Amino acid sequence: MRKLASFAAPCSGAILLAVLLLPERWLLPLGIGCLCLGLGLLLREGKGRMLLVRLSCFGLAAGFLWTALYQGRTLAPARQMSGSAHTFTAVVTDWPAATRYGASVEIALPTENGTVLGAVLYGDESLLTLRPGDTVRGSAALELAHTVGGEESDTFYARGIFLTGSLRGALEVDSPERVPFRYWPAFWARHLKEQIARSFPADVAGLVSGLVTGDKSGLDDATYTAFQRTGTAHVVAVSGLHVSFLAGVALRLLGRGRRRTAVLTILLMAVFAGIAGYTPSVLRAAFLQTMLLIAPLVEREGDGPTSLSLALLLLLLQNPYAGAGIGLQLSFASVAGIQLCAQRLYECWTWWLPRRVRGLRRWGKQVFRVLAASLATTLGALLFTTPLLVIYFGELSLVAPLANLMGLGAVAVCFAGGLGVAVLGTFAPALAGFLGEVFALPGRYVLWVVRGMSRFPLAAVPLDSVYLRGWLILLYTMLILWAILRRGPGRYIRPVIPLCTGVLSLCAALMCGAAELRLAGLTLSVLDVGQGQSVALFSQGRAALVDCGGSGWDNSGDVAADYFQSRGVTRLDALILTHFHADHTNGVEQLLERMEVELLIAPDVEEESPERQALLSEAEAHGTQVLLLDENAQLTLGQADIQIYRPMGDGGGNEEGLSLLASTDTFDALLTGDMNTVLEERLVKYGALPDVDVLIAGHHGSKYASSERLLEAVRPEYAVLSVGYNSYGHPAPETLARLEAAGCAIYRTDWMGTITFRARE
Repeated sequence: MRKLASFAAPCSGAILLAVLLLPERWLLPLGIGCLCLGLGLLLREGKGRMLLVRLSCFGLAAGFLWTALYQGRTLAPARQMSGSAHTFTAVVTDWPAATRYGASVEIALPTENGTVLGAVLYGDESLLTLRPGDTVRGSAALELAHTVGGEESDTFYARGIFLTGSLRGALEVDSPERVPFRYWPAFWARHLKEQIARSFPADVAGLVSGLVTGDKSGLDDATYTAFQRTGTAHVVAVSGLHVSFLAGVALRLLGRGRRRTAVLTILLMAVFAGIAGYTPSVLRAAFLQTMLLIAPLVEREGDGPTSLSLALLLLLLQNPYAGAGIGLQLSFASVAGIQLCAQRLYECWTWWLPRRVRGLRRWGKQVFRVLAASLATTLGALLFTTPLLVIYFGELSLVAPLANLMGLGAVAVCFAGGLGVAVLGTFAPALAGFLGEVFALPGRYVLWVVRGMSRFPLAAVPLDSVYLRGWLILLYTMLILWAILRRGPGRYIRPVIPLCTGVLSLCAALMCGAAELRLAGLTLSVLDVGQGQSVALFSQGRAALVDCGGSGWDNSGDVAADYFQSRGVTRLDALILTHFHADHTNGVEQLLERMEVELLIAPDVEEESPERQALLSEAEAHGTQVLLLDENAQLTLGQADIQIYRPMGDGGGNEEGLSLLASTDTFDALLTGDMNTVLEERLVKYGALPDVDVLIAGHHGSKYASSERLLEAVRPEYAVLSVGYNSYGHPAPETLARLEAAGCAIYRTDWMGTITFRARE
């Protein structure tokens, strides 16, 4: 078996290197070089290790050459089609989805060389009437799917989608009399979702649908954020966990007939993989479970590394770019961590248990073993997935082990019950509705655990602190040294040393970060919220936020709440909104859900505005006081004074917005919201502005803001542009030229992320 791993692992590694790091032009030479090296080693005598080396060379060669061939058959025709309008005939492969401006649908698009490319077609709401298996004809402007939100990304490629198209004109649709077999799972998945929605109460239907089908659309933003903060988001993204639950239930129900049970369980997992959309994590889990079921039937022992490397290779052969998907990387990393570490951790915690006990002690022993196994599995997975989570998301959940330990048992019950109720609902709706109420109880428990633990101030911490980064490096260094140096009969208790060191150093890192924040006279952070604005202020234990809106992948309210809660702040003294536009306010609802806000300050304008009325209603619902300003006001925040300037104009949200000056004895920062040049001149005339250290450039760098008059008046040392991907041309070249001419050091959130300034006392 390890001979197979010696080929599969290097082949998979070569494909991952080719996709993630290496230029395309290197692949063919590297593949030929590895092939020649392998052929040369055939001339040398030797077995054993030499055989494994030869297999590794051939595996590397196969990986590089296969990726080069795949790119030639997919990317080459995709590039030829990109950048122009094409008339096409394609097949719909999945259910359409509503978008902000209409709808989108995935299609299989034939090319001239016979390759069928995955593509996403964007159009109006008429696309929502399409079904998987429909044949569509039309015209669309096609582009390579290598960007997401204006940034280079392999997200689409990882899903096998290489083109995006904007529909031109109407579509011709032909619906088949009988849906092709390959699209049946999509219909089954929709049917299960409908049955879950009918059978379960509304408060848990979204969770059950996520558990059974992987569809998270039924979860509101606040709930899904809670899953992310507690490190339990994997339970609502169908993965190996669910396949394990399914296989366990099937094995218990189907009895002891090994061959029959194995075949039926494998078929059941294949159907479930289709319902879940054939995601890489589900396919990986189904393959590994299949290997475990087949091994005894052919009188072979299961081998974890071989099965894992072979599963990865099969997925990458189907689509090398699947290796760029975060889901696949996390899925295989978690299984690798479980295989390498879970059993060792379990033995370290249970070696001292007596072998023979009776009565209550026996039950206690069994409960302890179950808890130890669950915790060992969770920690094993976290050890390997944490570096990836930090790299991709820059955040670490500190409560993940406890949240998983408390919730996974109920998740298993809810998953099995949800799947059974969804199937039963087809034949006995009344009974399914009754059982839905029963199995809603473990679902409510899961939501209670997740929502409750997500509210802990330090449930998740962003790794933007040098102290926390240092702690993470120290922790992994200690664990690696322990794994290398552990020897002798006392090995079972030695994990206590790196674990205790890790806990103590984490406490020290958090205390250092909090002390640094509190020692500063004023800390100002321009948060990275995409195209929008959200500025955090902190001084001597008091906190405020100016604006809370943006277009980033994460809700701007979550971004702000994460920032404050990771620093031990659970309450805001004030939320100041410069005006009511969405790019400054669309995260307020989520912020109020997660944090207590004592006072909401906003301009007293646009009384009939739906945005204003919605914000004031949210504030009232959460017990937040409201102060509407039409005159200047002043707010004290610790050692900082915040001067809030009244609206300087009229005629719209930008013209009727607030601006403010945050000051200490040694530091001044000016925020002008979305003011234009005319209003900036009025602010200079009536605001008595000092020279400032930091200017938050107006209107995200618009050419109509940050005028020469304002720059001459305040002479900022630093200018910060809160900006993200947009179609407005922000920041404008003219604005950048003015700021550079004024001698400002320019910082941008779209390039640098969250930007922080600290004014010492």
